[in-house]
Amino acid sequence: MTREPGRRLTAALAFAAALLASAAVTVAPSPTTARAATSQPCDIYAAGGTPCVAAHSTTRALYGAYAGALYQVRRSSDNTTRDVGVLAAGGTANAATQDSFCAGTSCVITIIYDQSGRNNHLTQAPPGGFQGPAPGGYDNLADATLAPVTVGGNKAYGVFVAPGTGYRNNATNGIAKGDQPEGMYAIFDGTHYNGGCCFDYGNAETNSRDNGNGTMEAIYFGNIKVWGYGTGNGPWVMADLENGLFSGVNAGYNANDPSISHRFLTAIIKGEPNHWAIRAGNAQSGGLSTFYDGKRPNVTGYNPMKKEGAIILGIGGDNSHGAAGTFYEGVMTSGYPSNATEDAVQANITAAGYAVNSNGGGIPTGWARINNVTTGLVLDSGGNVASGSNLKQWNWDGSNNLQWQLVDAGGGYYRIVNRTNGMVADSWGNTANGAAVREAAWNGSVNQQWRLTNVGNGRYQIVNRGTGTALDGMGSTTVGSVAAMWAPNSSTNNQWTITGL
Repeated sequence: MTREPGRRLTAALAFAAALLASAAVTVAPSPTTARAATSQPCDIYAAGGTPCVAAHSTTRALYGAYAGALYQVRRSSDNTTRDVGVLAAGGTANAATQDSFCAGTSCVITIIYDQSGRNNHLTQAPPGGFQGPAPGGYDNLADATLAPVTVGGNKAYGVFVAPGTGYRNNATNGIAKGDQPEGMYAIFDGTHYNGGCCFDYGNAETNSRDNGNGTMEAIYFGNIKVWGYGTGNGPWVMADLENGLFSGVNAGYNANDPSISHRFLTAIIKGEPNHWAIRAGNAQSGGLSTFYDGKRPNVTGYNPMKKEGAIILGIGGDNSHGAAGTFYEGVMTSGYPSNATEDAVQANITAAGYAVNSNGGGIPTGWARINNVTTGLVLDSGGNVASGSNLKQWNWDGSNNLQWQLVDAGGGYYRIVNRTNGMVADSWGNTANGAAVREAAWNGSVNQQWRLTNVGNGRYQIVNRGTGTALDGMGSTTVGSVAAMWAPNSSTNNQWTITGL
């Protein structure tokens, strides 16, 4: 069942105009022109009679006329901040602002600005039912450099959520409460997820605690199966309605919610009195599919809903912060959007031109696997989140534990960042041959910086700045063996290939 809300003729005419405008923007703008779009997602929602009441993105403007800041970064060298805006009204992020400001140091994202004008900005999530890992029980802030992409050919950065990272606003304006209707979409990296609770974007409790069934309505993405799941092994788009991740009308398994893992994924949840839906699609091409459209869950407490109107990103309503994911853009609306409105928004998203960032060089800028030439095994974090854990070697199986990003640390050195936990490879300052390589939170130390020397045939020697010793496979072909340090030499134990994913 799909309900189309009644609209005045003027709204219908405006929506038709928005559809035409969206269709006109089918070719991504040249990176040199930075051309603004005629109509962006929130213009389309407004024309459909369901205006945005929150609009968050670090990659582009979500209104055709928006020319303000998208997000704010803070650098570690002096704790100063800088807003990152757009190249032109309605256009993509001016990533060069971040790159120049953060050169030679590290930066975190401190604010994701609300473009709707309602001041529903997202900032560092406070403690709640769970304490975060940052001082005072707050959650961590996202490293500003770990999710590089291009949008319409222009460089931009998403929000990389490692476990422990979270954003929130508990004092919002205009977000649905109680059983009021609302819609929301988000664009995620469909290949970055885990089984932790809970990578969400949407409506949550205003006191950062679990206030019972029906006090949330948020998009969830991941492969946890504790409360609900769909077909295959995940990941799934589901609704976090508090005390339940729902993939359909029933708690637990629902056969119509498929595993979906597009590199850029559009995920939609919307709800109104005793009616809600899940929709999703590829954010780079094609339309949306409907995975559920029907009554509220047949469990006590979800009809009517008791939504409270806070906004969360990367965490659960009670500040559960064990999840991983990447966010690029998302909005929340007043009113239940029609499928036609969402289809027009999807057309705008696919026309925006999301793509994996590449510098065209030999070292990938995105996620990569790092293979030892002697052993054939890949560098592995083991999924650990404890600072000081040893890095290991493992057979390649595609898991996030085995994926790394080489981020420019300045001076010709890189930090080597794990996809699962956001930690970096660290020599721990130990200069002894055979000392284990460990992982730690990035702090800018020379022990966390590595020089890559091309030794030919697509192979690199990876030498630590602090110790002068090289990453070494130790000649061990045993799965789970420790990755160690050794004085640089001509052995293939010292040599690695770096393959972009």
